[in-house]
Amino acid sequence: MKRIGVLTSGGDAPGMNAAIRAVTRTALYKGMEVVGIRRGYNGLLNLDVFDMNARSVSSIIQRGGTLLFTARCLEFKEEAGVLKAVENCHKLGIEGLVVIGGDGSYRGAGDLSRHGIPCIGLPGTIDNDISSTDFTIGYDTAMNTVVELVDKLRDTSHSHDRCSVVEVMGRGAGYIAVNTAVACGAVEVLCPEKPYDLNEIITKMQEGRKLGKQNFIIVVAEGIGHSAEIAKKIEQETGIESRATILGHVQRGGSPTVRDRVLASQMGNYAVNLLEQGIGNRVVGVRGNKLVDYDIQEALQMKKPFDDDLYDLTKIISI
Repeated sequence: MKRIGVLTSGGDAPGMNAAIRAVTRTALYKGMEVVGIRRGYNGLLNLDVFDMNARSVSSIIQRGGTLLFTARCLEFKEEAGVLKAVENCHKLGIEGLVVIGGDGSYRGAGDLSRHGIPCIGLPGTIDNDISSTDFTIGYDTAMNTVVELVDKLRDTSHSHDRCSVVEVMGRGAGYIAVNTAVACGAVEVLCPEKPYDLNEIITKMQEGRKLGKQNFIIVVAEGIGHSAEIAKKIEQETGIESRATILGHVQRGGSPTVRDRVLASQMGNYAVNLLEQGIGNRVVGVRGNKLVDYDIQEALQMKKPFDDDLYDLTKIISI
């Protein structure tokens, strides 16, 4: 394989640039040419591409976001869009493709592989909701961003004897929520994987106030939502001044942590090694700190267990 492409798709995640850098420089080291594809599958359909060299990825490992930009592509969900992308790959001389993104990006990579363009998927999403890997690129950075922000928020919550209801990202998964709840000393965490009773939380807060607890942090996953309503209900029932804070897209940005930079670099290198062997239709993941790869369709069918022990720990140490 002499010429490969690389793109980022779906939501951006810190560490994507480190992965792009590793893909590009590993490929160049092996004598391959590299095509950068802008704005995900849209760029492949619209021929928004450029040839990359070693300097194309200079000084990007520390930057959040993605050098290649990213977007979602509705046209690519149709067979006609996939066939157009295949035709454009042949036109550009692209023999293999590295796709950095989430499950939706994996499905597109699977479609291209089915039509003879070997693709390797790398897990780039802050939510850590890809079942075929223990950790995704961007997850560690996002959690550190949340912890930093909640620590700042706690200062003002303490000053006003206040309850802060903090909504973090995680539409369908509570991995960010449960980990940051433990790290920030939250009194409670609400996430999609577990039912909750707001009345029980209110009772717990009232008991905590009797024991001298002066301020409260409640972490709510985006998939639960209704943070403003939750804060309002708490204030009405407890008399404790309560405010909702939605952290939003600030969680996607920022310089990636060491862990995300190293993971992304390892995965990018691994992807090129697979393509060099002519292997496609695979996704790269990490299991027990070892890099692994799976068939794309197999990976999409996997289920990721929720860490019940960690969730239970939030109950035990939040007295």
